Amino acid sequence: DGYRNTNQVSDDYRYQDGNYEAPNDGYYRGGDEPGQEEDAQSDVTEGHDEDDEVYEGEYQGIPHPDDIKEKQKKRAPAMDDEYRDRADLMAERMEDEEQLAHQYENIIEECGHGRFQWTLFFVLGLALMADGVEVFVVGFVLPSAEKDMCLSSSNKGMLGLIVYLGMMVGAVLLGGLADKLGRKQCLIISLAINAAFAFLSSFVQGYGFFLFCRLISGLGIGGTLPIVFAYFSEFLSREKRGEHLSWLCMFWMIGGIYASAMAWSIIPHYGWGFSMGTKYHFHSWRVFVLVCALPCIASLVALKFMPESPRFLLEIGKHDEAWMILKQVHDTNMRAKGEPERVFTVSYIKTPKQVDEFIEIQSSTGTWYQRWLVRITTTLKQVWDNVLYCLTAQYRMNTLMLAVVWFTMALSYYGLIVWFPDMIRYFQDEAYDSRVKIFDEEEVSHFTFNFTLENQIHRNGEYRNDKFIGMKFKEVRFEDSLFEDCYFEDVRSSETFFENCTIISTVFYNTDLYEHKFINCRLINSTFMKEKEGCHIDFEEDNDFLIYLVSFLGSLSVLPGNIISALLMDKIGRIKMIGGSMLISAVCCFFLFFGNSESAMIGWQCLFCGASIAAWNALDVITVELYPTDKRATAFGILNGLCKFGAILGNSIFSSFVGITKVVPILLASSALVGGGLLALRLPETREQVLM
Repeated sequence: DGYRNTNQVSDDYRYQDGNYEAPNDGYYRGGDEPGQEEDAQSDVTEGHDEDDEVYEGEYQGIPHPDDIKEKQKKRAPAMDDEYRDRADLMAERMEDEEQLAHQYENIIEECGHGRFQWTLFFVLGLALMADGVEVFVVGFVLPSAEKDMCLSSSNKGMLGLIVYLGMMVGAVLLGGLADKLGRKQCLIISLAINAAFAFLSSFVQGYGFFLFCRLISGLGIGGTLPIVFAYFSEFLSREKRGEHLSWLCMFWMIGGIYASAMAWSIIPHYGWGFSMGTKYHFHSWRVFVLVCALPCIASLVALKFMPESPRFLLEIGKHDEAWMILKQVHDTNMRAKGEPERVFTVSYIKTPKQVDEFIEIQSSTGTWYQRWLVRITTTLKQVWDNVLYCLTAQYRMNTLMLAVVWFTMALSYYGLIVWFPDMIRYFQDEAYDSRVKIFDEEEVSHFTFNFTLENQIHRNGEYRNDKFIGMKFKEVRFEDSLFEDCYFEDVRSSETFFENCTIISTVFYNTDLYEHKFINCRLINSTFMKEKEGCHIDFEEDNDFLIYLVSFLGSLSVLPGNIISALLMDKIGRIKMIGGSMLISAVCCFFLFFGNSESAMIGWQCLFCGASIAAWNALDVITVELYPTDKRATAFGILNGLCKFGAILGNSIFSSFVGITKVVPILLASSALVGGGLLALRLPETREQVLM
């Protein structure tokens, strides 16, 4: 009755009797009309000519009778939908989405996994790297920034938490917008906000402006995590999704390593900068802030060359644009594999019924800001509806269980990540205090001090006609001592106090021995001249290298966990990965009772980070897979926002017990991990599930 030709197009993805039929070899199958060969040729085999442009609404291939029926349905009067119950429309949309999910999975398998996905992998990896860098930036710059901005302890605490607050808001807001405006567009907005305000924060001088810039910078970067995982997952087939999303998580680790290395190589060089007068200073830590914005800027530039997610475009009814992108993915991968003759065999893709209400305002209606106000409020209402949809009966239980798992994981992880460096610093302070030198009843007269006095206590001493010139007091206390006819010039001090002392006929010239450093002292005929300008706060002398080393080792220690989770994610499943990782991490917490030194604490930190990273990776994967396309980024944003709230609580609670007790932080972290891990085992497994 005819012959078969490999150059002719047919509708290989035909939905019949609940099944999709697809070709085995990926080549065209045709009928007996040789005249159709010319239309079916692909530009990958024939090259470009003057007639090969594809216009909107133009399909490649021969329409199947089922396609003709579909088009006839679309031409039916739209008034019918106005009289149909919304529940019926939603039921029809759900049926369409189920058909689309299976067809899309087959299409992605035909497109293959190759050059396109790896290119997108590195572009989105840079965005995820920027998120990892943002978490470390403030912690690294605080020891230097506190001196430039004269930050009190409460100011430093607020600066550390403000980034998480911005990330929490950004995750919910930008994640929700990504389901309405598109993955690529919202990710560009997110990265642009972060890059702009991170750049600006390196130049502002005041604490208030710096705090505001870091808040908005955190808001921008907070949207990257939900968008990146939703975006990348929609280009992956079921067999590749768990593994490659886990590989993508490694960029967060790379961000931590990058921030640690840049901090160690830039910040200690305090002279790397410039000054403009006495008010404007641009020191090395500001250079570090600029360098930390580079991954974000690189991702932002590269993202301009990436397409929108075709799965999102199909969800909003943009069939032609989605088809063109999928063809681009297919052709890119086939050319990279050396098989340019393979052609994209899809001519029609199922699109769900559109039930959302869109408002289009004519340019002549109202003023420009009124039109924009209506558009913005309409979009925000749709985002809010998506948020509420995640709590409907169909998703309520999964959302609540995931929320508890995300929160307990964040509370323990971020709490301990702050607690480890604080405990290491506490051990350092204890060791320093144990080396204190005590001088009792010393008498010194007609002596010139022009060297540093450090970690000393002087009791009941008498100092007459002594000079203290061009020197520094560091952690020095004078108790019940007498100073008579002494002269202090160009003296700097840190954590130095005079308590119950008598100071007679003494001159203080160009020193930072301010009034609050004299506690219950009697000053008789003494003069203070030309006090040093600047901050009146004493700052702790931090071991910068140790801070960078601890963060570097903590970031590097997650490498084995990342590799193991990527290789086993699709073999043992997401649920076992989350539960097992959290329970192992809880066991690691109990070993912290034996961490009584700096080296032991660093070792247990590396063990804890390495064990817990698998749970983070599996959480990212299962959150993407449990929700449909039009709610995916919203749900991820909500849960990630809750994660940042847990981080804020963890930072505040755990740091308050440093130097008091180790029992509360360890028991709180381990119990939270055990509870979250056991609850995670009740979540549904999504390993064999197609993306809805």
